Amino acid sequence: MVRRWWARWRRIGADDRGMTTAEYAVGTLAACALAAVLYKVVTSGPVQALLRSVIERAINVQF
Repeated sequence: MVRRWWARWRRIGADDRGMTTAEYAVGTLAACALAAVLYKVVTSGPVQALLRSVIERAINVQF
């Protein structure tokens, strides 16, 4: 019974072996959009000030 189920399952999934060109395009577009949003956030004034503060505090740590 398990073998029949597994054989049927493999036949169903055999047609979908990876992403198609359209799926790659959508995935690439989503990755680029996320990168653009992250770039805008990181280069904003308040975030730059926060990052600069964190880096300065890390550099000036007394041991």
